[in-house]
Amino acid sequence: MLKIGHIELFVKNTAASQKFFQDVLGFELVADQGAFIWLKCGAVEILLRPGKGNLSVDQYQDAASAIVLYADDLAKTANDFEARGLSFNGTDGSDGCLTFTDPDGHWFQLVNPEHA
Repeated sequence: MLKIGHIELFVKNTAASQKFFQDVLGFELVADQGAFIWLKCGAVEILLRPGKGNLSVDQYQDAASAIVLYADDLAKTANDFEARGLSFNGTDGSDGCLTFTDPDGHWFQLVNPEHA
C-alpha cells in the first residue's frame, strides 16, 4: 500500500514560517528539531526545512504546486485568517476558492469542498 507520509516545504527562515503556520493558519506543533519544524493540520504533517524558498510566481494558476485547505465554514475561516494578518491574493476563478501564499511564496487555496 502506498500513502503520502508528509509534505516538506523548503523555507528561508524556519522560525518565521513556523510563526505563520501556527499563528495565522492554526497548525499544531509536532516537534521542533532546531532547523527542522514539524507541524500538523488534521492528519497531515508538514516539515518546514531550511532551503532557498525562491518561488516567484504572481498568480495561483502559474504555481508549480499548491496545498488546498478545506474549511467547513469558508467565510468564518477566511475572516479568522485575515484577523491574524493573512492577505488573500485573489481566487482560483471562483469566490469560493480563495488563494494566498506563505512567507516563502508557497501557494495555498482555501475552499469549502462541498461548495467549490
